[in-house]
Amino acid sequence: MYQEKFMQQALALSAQALDTPGTEPFGAVVVQDGVVVGEGFKHSVAHCDPTSHGEVEAIRDACRKLQRVSLAGCELYTTCEPCALCVAAMQIVGIRKLFYAATLEQSGAAFEGLPVVERHPIDVDALRVQAGAPMAARSMPSEQHMAGQALDILRQWAVPRKMKASR
Repeated sequence: MYQEKFMQQALALSAQALDTPGTEPFGAVVVQDGVVVGEGFKHSVAHCDPTSHGEVEAIRDACRKLQRVSLAGCELYTTCEPCALCVAAMQIVGIRKLFYAATLEQSGAAFEGLPVVERHPIDVDALRVQAGAPMAARSMPSEQHMAGQALDILRQWAVPRKMKASR
């Protein structure tokens, strides 16, 4: 169930970008059982990390604090509709429900006209299409090589874990 106090906290994180160089105003919090367990805002430029989005930073923070990689049952509050990268991260960790403020279209309109030096542009529509497509259907040139060796390593890692689980 939506609780305004958590969106207010995400908005407060977002506002930190107004005075923090190398950040952008995208804030997020992860909530478990009515308690904030992770928070973050976009540090992509400051960290030289294009994956440092607010949602991803909040997920990283929550996973570290909870000492696990599953956030099943948690909710995420964010100041903007997440991009495909962030949605994928939420799916991977099992976020139960998302609450967001502005849509991607609204944030795009707010940033319209900003020079690239101020904000690295993301084509969110193209990202949505590409993120869900099989590698062969993506516009990024790619080639597959040495699958056999990679699969050998994957199996070597998996076999003892399967045996342990079957005991």
